[in-house]
Amino acid sequence: MPEASNNLESTLNASGDADLPIIPNKCYFSIGEVSELCDVKPHVLRYWEQEFPQLKPLKRRGNRRYYQRQDVVMARQIRNLLYEHGFTIVGARQRLSGEDVKNDVNHSQQMVQQMRRELEDLLRILRA
Repeated sequence: MPEASNNLESTLNASGDADLPIIPNKCYFSIGEVSELCDVKPHVLRYWEQEFPQLKPLKRRGNRRYYQRQDVVMARQIRNLLYEHGFTIVGARQRLSGEDVKNDVNHSQQMVQQMRRELEDLLRILRA
């Protein structure tokens, strides 16, 4: 099992999500929650909404934003491209819009990684 754990850690480090908190299993997130989950300030998320058409949270009463899980994953992808890989806003936008099929694969891989981390955490709790 340690070998699989090392592979998982290297995969997480490559994606840049290793240091970010686990995304809770809920339907909607406030901008403050997404800010903490992505380790960026709320004004950065609002700016990204203007720059990236893929990031569109629901807006309800009083223009309150409600992010869904796929929005949180997209914000993490944007963060990863900008902060970890050094893309410009324009470059990251092109990368995300030019690879719709790859985005679906990346999204699925991130979801699997997230679920695996959560299951490993549960396993650690159960073993304790």
